[in-house]
Order: sequence, then C-alpha cells, then structure tokens
Amino acid sequence: MERALTVSVRLKNDFDKDSSVEELIRLCDTAGCEVVECFNVRMENYNPAMYIGSGKAEEIGRYVAENGIDAVVFNEDITPAQQKNLEEAIPCKIIDRTRLILDIFAQRARTKEGRLQVELAQLNYLLPRLSGRGAAMMQQKGGIGMRGPGERKLEYDRRKIRKRIAKLEQDIESVQRERSVRRGQRTAVPVPQVALAGYTNAGKSTLLNALTGRESAYADDKLFATLDPTSRKVHFPSGINMVFTDTVGFIQKLPHGLVSAFRATLEETKFADLVLHVADASSDEIEEQSSTVMSILNEINPEGGEILRVFNKCDELGPLKLNALKKRFEGAVFISAKTGEGFDELFKRVEEIIARKWKRRLLKIPYAKNYLIKEIYSRGLVLSRSDTPEGTDLCFMATEGNWQSVKKKLLLS
Repeated sequence: MERALTVSVRLKNDFDKDSSVEELIRLCDTAGCEVVECFNVRMENYNPAMYIGSGKAEEIGRYVAENGIDAVVFNEDITPAQQKNLEEAIPCKIIDRTRLILDIFAQRARTKEGRLQVELAQLNYLLPRLSGRGAAMMQQKGGIGMRGPGERKLEYDRRKIRKRIAKLEQDIESVQRERSVRRGQRTAVPVPQVALAGYTNAGKSTLLNALTGRESAYADDKLFATLDPTSRKVHFPSGINMVFTDTVGFIQKLPHGLVSAFRATLEETKFADLVLHVADASSDEIEEQSSTVMSILNEINPEGGEILRVFNKCDELGPLKLNALKKRFEGAVFISAKTGEGFDELFKRVEEIIARKWKRRLLKIPYAKNYLIKEIYSRGLVLSRSDTPEGTDLCFMATEGNWQSVKKKLLLS
C-alpha cells in the first residue's frame, strides 16, 4: 500500500464540524493507500498560489521527505496552477479530492457504461492540468506553410484529449439511448419501479440482496463498493412484483463533473415510481449525509417525486438511541438489511405509496370481449383472475392513464 498524508484546510471563522476529514481517510483506504498523518490547517484565507501557505507547504515537504510519503491528498479541489506549485514544493504526488474519487470510480466501474463515464470524467479533469516542457517537446513538420517549430507536444496532447472526449460523449449518448430503450421495455411490462438512493456505504446493495433473497449485487463495507446500477425483481408477500434498482452512492463534496458524467445512471431515480432514500442509522452524520443526498436528488429531478426515507443498520443501535431516532424522524421506516428487522413495515409502506399511482382495479370482462384481457395484462399488473358464467373477473393494479385507456376500449368495443 502507498503511504499518504491528508491535508484539510479550514478558515478561522468556520466553526462548523467537518466530517469530511474522516470521510477522506476512508476514501484513501478504499483507494488502497494508508494514511499515516493528517495535517489540519487553519487559515484566514485560501492562498491563490498554493492553496496553503508557503511555510506550511515547506513543512509538509520536509515531513514527506523524512517519512517516505508517496502522496499528499487534499480534502478540497485545487486548481492546476496550485497543483503545479505544490508539486515543486512537496516531493511526491499531489492529489485532490476529485482525483481520489475518480481513482476509486475507475477501480469500481465494471460495465461499459460505467467505464465510459469514468474515463470522460478523468479526461475532463486532466485536460486543464496538462503542462508542456518547452521547445524540447516540439514536433517538426514539413511542407508548405508547416515549416518552423511546428505543433508543440502540449497542444498535440490537448487536441488528442479533446477528440477522445468528443468520442466518449457520443458513446455515452448512445448508451443513454440504449438505457432509455431498456427503461421503456421495463415500463412496457406493468411493474412498479423503485430506486434505491442514498449515501455511500448506507447498505443499499445489502438491502437489495436481502429483498431478492440472493447475492444479486456486490456488497462490501467500503465507500462506492458498487458503481454500476443493478435492477432486480422483488416479490412482495401480498403477491405483487416490483423492480428495485440499486444506484451509485453519494458523498459529501461529490464533484459536479461526476454528477454530470453519471447523470445517465442517476436518472434511474427520476423515472422511478418511488425512491427509497436509504440512510445509515448508526452514522453520527445523519443530517449532513441526508442533506447531501437530497441536494443531488433535487438537482437530478427538480420536479420532485415520491421519496420514502429508510434507516438501515438499526441492529447496531441500542433501544434508547433507536427510539430517539424514531421520534426525530417521524414517518421514516427503520430496518436492518442484515437481520430482516422492519421488512414487514417496509413492504407495507412501499405498497401504500405505490398504490397512490398503481391503484387496485376490479373489472368484469364479458366473454364476447375476451380479447381485452390481453390488453389488461399488457397495461396492468394482474393480481387475480376468476372465470364466472357472466365473464372473467380481473383484479389488477394500473396507473390512471392505463385504467382510462382500458375502460375506453371496453366501452367502445
């Protein structure tokens, strides 16, 4: 493992608790490096040239040289100019929060879509940070109008990266169209859609595995253990089937470029009938984490939608703390994906919310109009069917639009 030290800067007039420092250490561990020291710096203002003061940079540089540090990780984003100046003062790799998260995403991406989105985000991060080496990096070109120093290697690299970015954007648009087609195929089959969203390491993948009864999604006690979305059908005790989709986890200070790059993945929450906001009940930073998740969900879907807050890992809380949490967050569901505690209440609440859109309908189809049964199966979720002397009785769930369409055809036919 590489040895790293972290640097976190806080202004002197900022007295709020900063939980992102502990999170940065966990990010380093997830990326595969060992944090041996943390520098917490207090400043009046950020230094535009080096982000931190030159004196502190020299101090960190000495520590790096004396202790064999491989990388210095900053808790904030630093500009290309600041990174260049820091690299001159500190004899090791300089990494900011965005680059660290990008490295983790590159390790975790498994599908074609995930890898494309990671590469796009990495190139957009790299482009302004390219630096040349002067005349030694020039390319000589011959021909009329091409004599002279020619194109610098730096300019060539930038042009090459821009072409690759344009190609990736086209490929991602193609993937988005494919995802849209798959989403259309899922919605064509009348099954309610439920998306799992929440802070990273809140237990979304573990919950999906528990609901499906099999290890259908990779789950681990790490940040961003899963990156690519996973959709699985969940059978409810009442007999209803719903499709649950596990999405990428969120994090404090999630770079805006990553939100943009993973918009195709995150849009699963936009088209779902219900979003389960899964939170870690054992975390001391519930408010901050919930605020982070809600701000990103609102950015993806400004119109809003049905959201049910679900607190996971309740088995790690004592009775007093759990009761205090229930009083603090009335209306939420409290579960343990590990033990199955609270699943009955979760199923009940999900069905109640879905029923507002997918309402139960009763309809008798005369035998003379039996051809409409196929239409009902294609537009609704049939719960029961019985044949009587007068016709076929159907109990099914359907949205208001599909229900009106079926009734119209029944009346006109």
